[in-house]
Amino acid sequence: MLRITGATRIVVDATTERDGDLVVVGGRVVPPDALPDPPGEQPETLDAAGGIITPGLVNAHHHLLQCAFRTLPGTRGVPMREWLTVMGAAYRTVGVDPELVGAAAAVGLAEALLSGVTTVADHHLTWPAGVDPVGLAAATATAARRLGARLVLVRGTAGDDPQDAATSVDAVVAALLPAGPALLPAEPALLPAEPALLPAGPDRPAAGRATGGVSSDGMLQLAVGPAGVHSDGRETFALLAEAADRHGLRRRTQANEQVDVVVAAERYGRRPLDLLADWGWLAPDVTLAHLCDVTADEIARLAAAGVTATHAPGCDLSMGWGIAPVAGLRGAGVPVGLGTSGGGSNDAGHLLADARLAMQVAPLVGPPLAAREVLAMATAGSAAGLGRDELGHLRPGAAADLCVWDVSGVADAGVADPVAGLLWASPGRRPRHVVVAGRVVVRDHRLVDADEAALVAALAARLRR
Repeated sequence: MLRITGATRIVVDATTERDGDLVVVGGRVVPPDALPDPPGEQPETLDAAGGIITPGLVNAHHHLLQCAFRTLPGTRGVPMREWLTVMGAAYRTVGVDPELVGAAAAVGLAEALLSGVTTVADHHLTWPAGVDPVGLAAATATAARRLGARLVLVRGTAGDDPQDAATSVDAVVAALLPAGPALLPAEPALLPAEPALLPAGPDRPAAGRATGGVSSDGMLQLAVGPAGVHSDGRETFALLAEAADRHGLRRRTQANEQVDVVVAAERYGRRPLDLLADWGWLAPDVTLAHLCDVTADEIARLAAAGVTATHAPGCDLSMGWGIAPVAGLRGAGVPVGLGTSGGGSNDAGHLLADARLAMQVAPLVGPPLAAREVLAMATAGSAAGLGRDELGHLRPGAAADLCVWDVSGVADAGVADPVAGLLWASPGRRPRHVVVAGRVVVRDHRLVDADEAALVAALAARLRR
């Protein structure tokens, strides 16, 4: 049992805030007065004095391998085709193997936890021929398990052999989810019935959407995802969809970025969403990242198909690749999450900073976005795209993933609305404490289960070789 005390405010979800204690039993949030402290047992306590508690942030789109390739010369302010060429050359020079993948993932996941992200969706696109895909996947999963982060590992493709990619999905599922997919188990003796944990609205996933491929403890989820129609053809999309259906996995891809639109026009004479529709990839189990260049008609089409979306302004804006019309998507009923994308384009995995950026750029392409809307995107909105209605909120029954943010310092002095101030007032803000599945993984701004300097040194040593 964990009891978090002293917070000035608890952000339960997009519409509910309260004060008092937050109590965790069995990795789940329970009502603070639902259970007495166990007889003769002193519950663990966490001091949140002077702070605000929010749900843990959910990074819906990352490329963790790119944490080893930040600020490379030739990767800033260039067309996406040039960027892809430079990044590919860097991967070949260093050599992508399980050691590199694990070291980069450890750094990226540590950065995530230290900045309040409790779940990371890693769209891994680099699977070199001759390197065991199970070894690459296991390296990332092991890093997440070691640090205590939730991981969604996406078996992506970027020009891979379609059959090899599909076959590797079977192998990765067998190796990492040997007991078969299962959702985080409920605690019926401890928790009230919660038939719908997410509120109605654009952040709630559609009923019946696939949510398989999740480990029994909820800490690892597998998915599939080609990089986009610019890199992969109909066969890849078809075979990965079949693999997803075999194992109950969700599907993810990138759509309507700069290069995606150009290549689709050159190669097929069509728009990316037309191709995705023909290939069966506009469906409720699909999440589309980026969506920088979409028309009003295409937004309506996405809403009708029941897809979810991920906004990545820290990548798209800084690289000059466009800005997704988030207000238009949400207004049409498309659930929108938030992602950082990878270190090769964003250089940082600080989702709260990108939430601030999302508010700043929204008026360039539509109506402004309020801080609570964007916080909901970074929590429940991202969780909706993963099919995980136990994440992204702190109602009874929720997975106990949360952050304690200090709002007592000079950066918050004069702030009238401390919840809005979380996003607006301090671009580099980091949480004091982070809890994942009821375990404290960051305490007083420091990792509990790993040494930050050792993670940095391990990646540096691998890159030198």
